[in-house]
This record gives sequence, structure tokens and C-alpha cells, in this order.
Amino acid sequence: MKTKLRAYRFHTSRAMGRAVLLVLAGLLCLAGQARGEEIRVMTSGGFAAPFSEVVPEYERASKNRVVTINGASMGDAPDSIPMRLGRGEPADVVILTSGALDELIRQGKVRSGSRVDLVRSGIGMAVRAGAPQPDISSVEALVRALLAAKSIAYSSSASGVYLSTKLFPRLGIAEQVKSKSQRIVSERVGAVVARGDAEIGFQQISELLPIPGLDYVGPLPPEAQEITVFSAGVAANSKNPEAARALIEFLASPAVAPAIRKAGLDPVASR
Repeated sequence: MKTKLRAYRFHTSRAMGRAVLLVLAGLLCLAGQARGEEIRVMTSGGFAAPFSEVVPEYERASKNRVVTINGASMGDAPDSIPMRLGRGEPADVVILTSGALDELIRQGKVRSGSRVDLVRSGIGMAVRAGAPQPDISSVEALVRALLAAKSIAYSSSASGVYLSTKLFPRLGIAEQVKSKSQRIVSERVGAVVARGDAEIGFQQISELLPIPGLDYVGPLPPEAQEITVFSAGVAANSKNPEAARALIEFLASPAVAPAIRKAGLDPVASR
């Protein structure tokens, strides 16, 4: 069923607030951490929506201040997370695709053993609000929609890499769509589609849903879908590693699951 997108404004319910406070009280006690610290979090767009919803409750309960730095999970854009860490930008927590996080662990930029899987994320398609919505309910329909589209936008990060290097070649249409495809760097695909610079756009569902001016068409069909796990880890240069671990444990807790589901993501079962 096709669902019309609206601009999302996240408000933590009283019930969620109580759950958050209880979870945080336990975690902060176990961590034995001081309060009033600054925690720098680098997060990719796939987890940005639930993160932004629960951070205010975390800050109220912990008395810590969260500084959020946004960036792509991969790629050579100056604001991507790997590039930021590569030039020595300070961070305490990094949240990005599991594969990209494993690479940062291998490089020594994220602490070994600190990885915690948070959510599973699928890829969806959107069009400008009010525009015709192509049928993408099957692989055959998806191919027809791609071939018929005048222009296609996809991310420079995980979802776009999958589409351009795996899915389009597998569907046998890589050359046919190449000239009308845009790889979007340092911007949400939805923003490009909403202002009319591309007819259809693909990105993680959680990154499309918050963008005003879009109609969300739906997820890729199961046979064409790629599920990505987003994970968190403690940065090697963290000045507050215990606070960072406590924040990660909170983000992986059941208290955050409602915000995760609301953003179009599936929580990974807590450890």
C-alpha cells in the first residue's frame, strides 16, 4: 500500500519518557560515569531520525550534552564519517553501516570490541509530492519504472552503492539508466527529489520519511531489497569512553525501539 509522506515532527511520549529514564538510570549507575560531560556523536543519516528523537530525554536524564555530527557511512565527501575520522576530528560514538564500522575498527579508528548493532534498514523510493507514483511492487515493475523515469537520484553511501554496482547490473539496465542517474553527495536524496531535480529517488527508508515535499512510494520489492545493519562503536580517540558505551547501550535498549520503528527501521534485538 502506497503511503503519503508527511514532514515528521518527533515528540517523545510520556510512556517512552518514563521508560527512557528508567533505562538510563540503570546504565548510568552501572557505568559509574560522571555527569555533565560532552559526548560527540558522528551518525549517518540512516539512524538520524530515531537518534534525534531520543537524545533530548538522554540529555535530561544524564545531564550530559550530545553534540551531533552528521555524515555518510562511506565515500570521499569531506563530511563523510570516514573522512572526518581520517583527518582526526574528535568523536566519542560513531553510528554507521556495520560494514563501514568494521573497516574503521580494522583501521584502528574505532575501538575493537565496542561494536553494537542497532537497527536493520531497507531501501525505499520516493517521488515529488503530487507526482505520479510508479508501481515498484515487483522486480518487473521496478525495471519498468526505472526505464521510464526521466531522472533517477540515489545516495553516494550504502544504498546508492548497492543500486549502482549490484542491483542495476543484475537487472541488466546499468547502461540504460547511467546517463539519467545522479549520485547525490552530502545531501539527502529526498531533498533533491522534493525540489524537482530528480523524478524518482532511492535511499534508506528512514532517510526519506522525514523529508517534506515527498510522496513515499514504498520499499524495493523483496527480491531486489538490500537490508543494511547500522551499528555503533566507541571512537578510538574518545575522551569519554564510558559515557560513550552507556549511550550506545541506551540506543540498543528496548526503550528506544518505538522511535526506531516510527522511523521505518527494525530494531536489532538487545544483547
